[in-house]
Amino acid sequence: MYESHYRLREKPFALAPDPAFLFPGRHHRRAATLLEYALHDGTGFALVTGRVGCGKTTVVRSVLSRTGRQFTLGLIANTHSRLGALLPWVARAVGMKHVSSSESELYDDFVAHLMNEYGAGRRVALIVDEAQNLSFDGLEELRVLSNVNTGKDLLLQTILIGQPELRATLAQPRLQQFAQRISIEYHMDALSLDETRAYVAHRVQVAGGEAELFAVDAVDLVHAHADGVPRVINQLCESALVYAFADQRAVVDAGIVRQVIDDRRGGGLAGGAATGQGARAELV
Repeated sequence: MYESHYRLREKPFALAPDPAFLFPGRHHRRAATLLEYALHDGTGFALVTGRVGCGKTTVVRSVLSRTGRQFTLGLIANTHSRLGALLPWVARAVGMKHVSSSESELYDDFVAHLMNEYGAGRRVALIVDEAQNLSFDGLEELRVLSNVNTGKDLLLQTILIGQPELRATLAQPRLQQFAQRISIEYHMDALSLDETRAYVAHRVQVAGGEAELFAVDAVDLVHAHADGVPRVINQLCESALVYAFADQRAVVDAGIVRQVIDDRRGGGLAGGAATGQGARAELV
């Protein structure tokens, strides 16, 4: 809609997690480095937490896009406490073609699949997004699955991605054994003001535009309202571009951003984005 007017190749503030737009802020760099280390070092569990919309999934997608053929990667997204047994989801995520309805047979097939991948020189890594929604039974099942090993190497690596309440869950005494298996962990915080300025400029430039498309005071207002959360920054900047295009403005200024914020407040929107429901398993 507004892309040609602002000489953009694509929308710079789309909400879908796109590794091409990953902003190399300090929290994103550290989280990505730790995830890469976890994958290549063969750690059992890694944990990355952060507020809703802080860019956790984008970081994970970026890391996965750079992994080599020595990994078999599976992703379970949008988990919830009513998933039931996790093993069928895990089996499909890591590429098993046949998923038996018998629990014992499925477990044997799963172990055999891990052994086959190991024998072929591939590590199997499972990424569980929105892991704060898992029940105690679900987390315990993941712990049990992580026990599969050759006597020397673990056959399944698990990376948990979740909101801060996941840490509170894992701190419960009954999950002590699980918590002790986590060898790599990091918490992603919101962007600082300087990072928000760089973030907005970065995304506009990746989309083919000029960094000056957003005035400095406009970005500062976006940061203050979004509290440095990238998803909310994207929502505000996307709406601001539409408003500016409607008024045929060459630059998005603070007045445009103020209109967006006022209209969102008037419509009862606080600027946040709700997490999805349901579950999805993917072979990455």
